[in-house]
Amino acid sequence: MSDSHSSISSPSGISPHPPAPALSNALVWLMALTCGLVVANIYYNQPLLASIGRTFHKTDSGASLAATATQVGYTLGMLFVVPLGDMLERKRLMLLMLLGAAGAMALAAWAPTFGLLAAASVLIGILSAVPQLLVPMAAHLAAEAERGRVVGRVMSGLLIGILLSRTVSGYVGLHLGWRAMFEIGAGLMVALVALLAWQLPTDRPTFTGTYASLMKSLGTLIREQPALRRAALVGAFLFAAFSVFWTTLAFYLEGPRFHYGSDVAGFFGLIGAVGALAAPLAGKTADTKGPDYTIGLGILLALGAYAVLGFGGIYVAGLVLGVIVLDVGVQSAHISNQSLIFSLVPEARSRLNTVYMTGYFTGGSLGSVLGGLAWTHGGWPGVCLLGAGLAGAAFLVSRFYGRG
Repeated sequence: MSDSHSSISSPSGISPHPPAPALSNALVWLMALTCGLVVANIYYNQPLLASIGRTFHKTDSGASLAATATQVGYTLGMLFVVPLGDMLERKRLMLLMLLGAAGAMALAAWAPTFGLLAAASVLIGILSAVPQLLVPMAAHLAAEAERGRVVGRVMSGLLIGILLSRTVSGYVGLHLGWRAMFEIGAGLMVALVALLAWQLPTDRPTFTGTYASLMKSLGTLIREQPALRRAALVGAFLFAAFSVFWTTLAFYLEGPRFHYGSDVAGFFGLIGAVGALAAPLAGKTADTKGPDYTIGLGILLALGAYAVLGFGGIYVAGLVLGVIVLDVGVQSAHISNQSLIFSLVPEARSRLNTVYMTGYFTGGSLGSVLGGLAWTHGGWPGVCLLGAGLAGAAFLVSRFYGRG
């Protein structure tokens, strides 16, 4: 056993890894469905930001703080809750979180003030970190030779949920109001609890220490795994570039150039779902050609997407092409990053995912804030320059960081 494994696998930390139950196709698709429905909670508000701003008399940049609050909550959930997937029985933990998410969604739906909506948004983010428990679970249950493909299939559900949530919420927001979307989301979480309680297998934990030692081991992983640090930084920069676009798209489409409503902003999520179709292919390619190949390709696609959006974004066709290329690029790199990190320390996959996804969504949160500022001060050209700069930073980190 390597040094990095021995320090993580201390007597007070790791118990012998339990044998994995069989992973059927039906279970893979159930995991994908769960990821899609739960992660949608994080993104329902993005096409609704203009409507939320009008309700609470907020500026565009002020309303965008609702999206930021949700992503901050998701980051907190990944940092402080997801590591428990190595310590507690995952199924029970996920069911409790989903019940809490249903309550937080209801609180957001009935919030009388923007402050309470923001607080509910943080809770929604924390309690909707369930997909980051399911993805390591899928990686554990999968055979090593097909781990990338299985993770890609589960992640395709998550990515479709991210993108279609905007389509659904844009339509619901236009016809029923933004509060109705949160009410519907709460009901979906309750239904999902019943389905998972029936079908999801139990998954015995591998960590036998205390919560304090569990959290301390995150630092050990970060210190001893340069590939993990690199993946987290690349993911952070790319998801920041992704969030810059999606946080500002509704404002751009509702502006003087297009005069579109929230339903059209949401429809772009349906277009972007094409990118989710690349997830299984990216996972399969990572299994055969190695993750570095697809990570580099994904970064280059993201850079190309912002070139298209910058020069062709004055036309709907340019926006459509840019959305597709951006989503394919970002999601291909994301799947490949996860395939890479899950191979580092198999006994600590929930914590590896915590480190990676905390970096990833920290980048997303910063991207939402920076995107709102770029839109306020630089308009669409400022948004595209910022997005391209963040993708360029991901390229530099991928090529030069932690490879000495």
